[in-house]
Amino acid sequence: MRRKKKLRQSKWLVNGVLGFICFIWLIPTLGLFVSSFRPAADILSEGWWNVFPHRTWTATSEITLPEHTDLREPIEVNGRSYTDDELRAGVVVDGERLIWANRRARTLQVQEREWGASLQFTTQNYEAVLGGKQYEIVMPGGDVQTQKGTGMSQSFWNTVAVSFPATVIPVFIASFAAYAFAWMRFPGRRTMFVVIVALLVVPIQVALIPVLRDYTSLGLNGTYLGIWLAHAAFGLPLVTYFMYNFISQLPKDLFESAFMDGASNFTMFSRLVLPLSVPALASISIFQFLWVWNDYLVSLIFLGNQPDVQVMSMKIASLVGSRGNDWHLLTAAAFISMLMPLAVFFTLQRYFVRGLMGGAVKG
Repeated sequence: MRRKKKLRQSKWLVNGVLGFICFIWLIPTLGLFVSSFRPAADILSEGWWNVFPHRTWTATSEITLPEHTDLREPIEVNGRSYTDDELRAGVVVDGERLIWANRRARTLQVQEREWGASLQFTTQNYEAVLGGKQYEIVMPGGDVQTQKGTGMSQSFWNTVAVSFPATVIPVFIASFAAYAFAWMRFPGRRTMFVVIVALLVVPIQVALIPVLRDYTSLGLNGTYLGIWLAHAAFGLPLVTYFMYNFISQLPKDLFESAFMDGASNFTMFSRLVLPLSVPALASISIFQFLWVWNDYLVSLIFLGNQPDVQVMSMKIASLVGSRGNDWHLLTAAAFISMLMPLAVFFTLQRYFVRGLMGGAVKG
């Protein structure tokens, strides 16, 4: 009885720790999602958590200054003088705050603290990120800025064109290789398998320059075929090792019965191994897809940074460099880059745990 109580307590402890870790990881994702739908002015002026009820400054009235007011001089409001910078940041006087509502129109807001929430949402951020047209955003001070969209839709489809073949090719080839290493007998089998396992510890950076020279001589540099082959080559050792661990644990009697019935190796692979290996195939496909989708270095080296072939990781990196203050674009771009991996994971997640545990060594 005491043992069951301890097991129950340890289970609650483990679940509590895992739940806390998941909660910590969920917070920035939630913030990214909420910020991607908020107007640019709200993102620049306050945090995303202000969408929840909180004490906030709420406009109660407006003060219109004379049109000829010189903002470089002290600005007189209700018998007191303030600088332009103070009114940009907001000045608290007698429990009320004065702040620019529209600096160009010389209009001030008088605000009081009340309970409220910033519930203004828009899809303009996604329209600006995906499209390449001109758009206008209203800044916190009321100024209107005209900017050009980033045109990320092309990069999204480029990434899709790179990721799916670069996932299917190594998984398909590695499945054949794993079956051969697990259930076929041929000279040099162990040596070849040791070499493949050894390749897991070789950094891909070591091979970039030699492979790039070969690509240049073969005319594969800057092509989709070249990037597919590169991702397949760099992913094959891990995928082969993973699939070997799963396929080698399949019942031996199954293959002996099929062999006695006259089945060939290809028949056993296609009719027995593939259907039974669906959980493992789904698990390693998720890992390979996430690696290719989020890859920056390999795509930059073998595909290039031209707009017609640029993938999303390059596009987001260029946004950070050229538009580091445009958080409304960065949050929308980051969330768009998350959509496809999330879709792939939730589509295959029912096989995920079974695939990871299927190749585990039994104690």
